[in-house]
Amino acid sequence: MRPREDGNGQRKGPRFNIYWVWAIIFAVLVGFQLVGSFAPEAKEINDLEFYQMLNKGDVEKLTTVTNKNLVRVYIKKDSLEKYKAQLSKNWGSSIEKGPQFQFRVIKAEDFNKDLNAYYEKHPEINRVANNPVQEGEWFGSIIQFLLPLVVIILIWVMLMRKMGGGAGGGSGPGGIFNIGKSRATLFDKGTKVNITFADVAGLDEAKVEVMEIVDFLKNPKKYTSLGGKIPKGALLVGPPGTGKTLLAKAMAGEAQVPFFSMSGSDFVELFVGVGASRVRDLFKQAREKAPCIIFIDEIDAIGRARGKNAIMSNDERESTLNQLLVEMDGFSGESGIIVLAATNRPDVLDSALLRPGRFDRQISIDKPDLKGREHIFKVHLKPIKISEKVDIHKLAEQTPGFAGADIANICNEAALIAARKGKQSVEMEDFQDAVDRVIGGLEKKNKIISPDEKRIIAYHEAGHAICGWFLEHAYPLLKVTIVPRGVAALGYAQYTPKEQYLYNTDQLLDQICMTLGGRASEDIFFGKISTGAQNDLQQVTKIAYSMITVYGMNEKVGNVSFYDPSAENSFTKPYSEETSRLIDEEVRKLIDDAYEKTKRLLTEKKQQVEKLAEALLEKEVLFQSDVEVLIGKRPYGEKKLLDVDGNPSHGGESGTISEGVPPYDSNVTNHPVQSQESEN
Repeated sequence: MRPREDGNGQRKGPRFNIYWVWAIIFAVLVGFQLVGSFAPEAKEINDLEFYQMLNKGDVEKLTTVTNKNLVRVYIKKDSLEKYKAQLSKNWGSSIEKGPQFQFRVIKAEDFNKDLNAYYEKHPEINRVANNPVQEGEWFGSIIQFLLPLVVIILIWVMLMRKMGGGAGGGSGPGGIFNIGKSRATLFDKGTKVNITFADVAGLDEAKVEVMEIVDFLKNPKKYTSLGGKIPKGALLVGPPGTGKTLLAKAMAGEAQVPFFSMSGSDFVELFVGVGASRVRDLFKQAREKAPCIIFIDEIDAIGRARGKNAIMSNDERESTLNQLLVEMDGFSGESGIIVLAATNRPDVLDSALLRPGRFDRQISIDKPDLKGREHIFKVHLKPIKISEKVDIHKLAEQTPGFAGADIANICNEAALIAARKGKQSVEMEDFQDAVDRVIGGLEKKNKIISPDEKRIIAYHEAGHAICGWFLEHAYPLLKVTIVPRGVAALGYAQYTPKEQYLYNTDQLLDQICMTLGGRASEDIFFGKISTGAQNDLQQVTKIAYSMITVYGMNEKVGNVSFYDPSAENSFTKPYSEETSRLIDEEVRKLIDDAYEKTKRLLTEKKQQVEKLAEALLEKEVLFQSDVEVLIGKRPYGEKKLLDVDGNPSHGGESGTISEGVPPYDSNVTNHPVQSQESEN
């Protein structure tokens, strides 16, 4: 029984629990048994010694235990002093009550006859009282029976509580008897959620969609009067960290209707059939609270396509999915219940789940643009003391491809860095360090690098920088450093990419050339290559294979795309061995041509590479302004982008990204992944 605290922090009385009652009762019973076991025992004698005591007149009374064939002897108080030596081990105040001695007989009835016969032979001996009794060891037997039984019951209850996931035992909310009950958290009028739509930034289009759903439930006649129907469900789709769950929490804070929140994995349990039972119970509770909203986070845990792969099939998960399909649009379909779900893997969901009538709408929640990132920064900077010189717009420009969770991490890291330095407010320098730390990892100032290795790293990074500077479609340089960071990064470069959604062949080829710039520089200036280009080669290989097998950017392979997200777990390729050989050949040819182009460029700009490398060896970090002083302005100006209204957009003219990673499949976006020079 542990003490509780009320809302004001005052300690209250212990919480009642039936297990404590049973534990106390059991402890008392065991205590009685132990006390009985420590009581002094009668001294064992033989029948001859007994008759000697009887002849001396020391015996006060006898008790014959007939069911044990045992005779207990009680000695007179006046005679106890004679037997003190014999009873020394058990001598005490309780021994006066007796019995002090006992002996065993073959049969209790025969002893009584023999005793009467002895009295007749010796009439001078006074007869003593002889009480025949029966003693049962009932208490000890009960303890011996109950002890293992209680232990087994306690172990069983503990296991059931663990599997049930709750603290209520067998009949509580998470106990074994309620294992088929829904675990959804209900946010009703009495439950306060502090998150509102004001806390959600950068998701303007998605907010409009979900606000309309809330309005459906608040004012249904507004829509049904025109013949419209309330949607059954909406699916929030987007990469991790973009704010899907946050948007659902804001709905719970804004909606004036009951809101059930549950994770997809909460339906799955050890026992077969539990998932379907929880789905039924969830919708039963929802019908009682209608109109209401049900939110299922990470629905791909139970909503994966059925029957795609027999090896990976799961009957329990499929039965849960079947029950969810029936509840959403079955014979017993109910109005007033809207199902909201979130996932970052819509490609693996079952088609029956995505059809109209179930999830009528798919709300796309992409990574924010420049304007959205600026709003997200403002939200996360509210609780942080920042300097007046902090330029939020510049921070948004330097973080293209960052999701809301990434921006929140940067704000937190900047605050920690400023606190570590003993500052009173967070300055722009701290945010720059936070961006570097999130992208490249922790700075390793104490890492010992030999002068020869440091020189190779400097020329490697200078090769990247010069390629990005003089290639038309490459991303312009923002910063280059040879300070080791992260687990295996000996240096990295940051670029200022455009936020674009389409890439042509020339742009991708220039990105490949820029990525190969580090290795080509090593080859030109040292006549040999190192392992530092490991990450570069991985990116180049992905881009090249995507150009040929996904985007159809090769004449020999043709306008075909072999990318199929639904067949990602398949062991068979969608093309023949001959086509596979052709693809490998074309990929090698593409990369080899790009490498030769890169070497020609760096050979032509050899003097500029040397200037940049020597400056890196001296300063370790160079910014765009430093590069302009060393080798002049970049020859290619930036094209102005237009927004949806045809107005110039400044989003995407700067930012931080690696050596160019355009999306090489439908699941990859322009997230800033830096080039890491491997130590292997």
